[in-house]
Amino acid sequence: MPAAVADSRNGGARLHERAWVLGSTVGALIRSDSLGVPLYVLCFVRVHRQMGGALARSGKAMNLKASPRAAAAKSAGPMMAAGGFVPDMGRRQLMNAFLLGSIAGPLLVLPAVLISYLTPAKAGGGGGGTVAKDALGNDVKEADWLKANGPGARKLVQGLKGDATYLVTKADGTLEPFGVNAVCTHLGCVVPWNKAANKFCCPCHGSQYDQNGKVVRGPAPLSLALAKRATVDGTVVLTPWTETDFRDGNPPWWKA
Repeated sequence: MPAAVADSRNGGARLHERAWVLGSTVGALIRSDSLGVPLYVLCFVRVHRQMGGALARSGKAMNLKASPRAAAAKSAGPMMAAGGFVPDMGRRQLMNAFLLGSIAGPLLVLPAVLISYLTPAKAGGGGGGTVAKDALGNDVKEADWLKANGPGARKLVQGLKGDATYLVTKADGTLEPFGVNAVCTHLGCVVPWNKAANKFCCPCHGSQYDQNGKVVRGPAPLSLALAKRATVDGTVVLTPWTETDFRDGNPPWWKA
């Protein structure tokens, strides 16, 4: 048995014995009525000092040197960590590429989605006009539209550039070859059709237009814009009006 271990065990036994003796002495003093509190306090301080010195000597005796094997293991710890598993750089680069793609992909697609959403729908063939949409966003079918809107009716659809546009039903029950843009040429209000007055009457500032959209009262300076109306495979299609305005004989003021 090493000498340090033997000294440690002997010190622990002496400490235990001294603590027991001192504790018994303090107990006897406390049970004595004639000694009083000051002597108890003095005895307590003495016990504390005796035990503190014994603990210090025992601690020194227990401070043993590490064995060669333990010291070798301790010194080898950092070396093992340094020579351990190193993550595969190829895998790390692959994961980084996946992460970058998951972030960049939606950002690249988003502009195209916004452009396609904001661009009005186009009809296939026949000059690439805009398919008229009803209030629910459905394509306007000419036959169904005429069943619901008889002679003299002027009802709104979504037309060129998304503008509200009136389809006009003639007295014979067919559609006029033009549509009337409902945007007031004064300040851009949507002009409703007043059947009683047989006019388009703007509620914002009092401008008025005849049954075909020609301005008859200000402050609007110009007539309502026109659009060509055609039917492609039963669907109503609108295209820009580029010819002379038949209502006043002037070139169209609106952009084609």
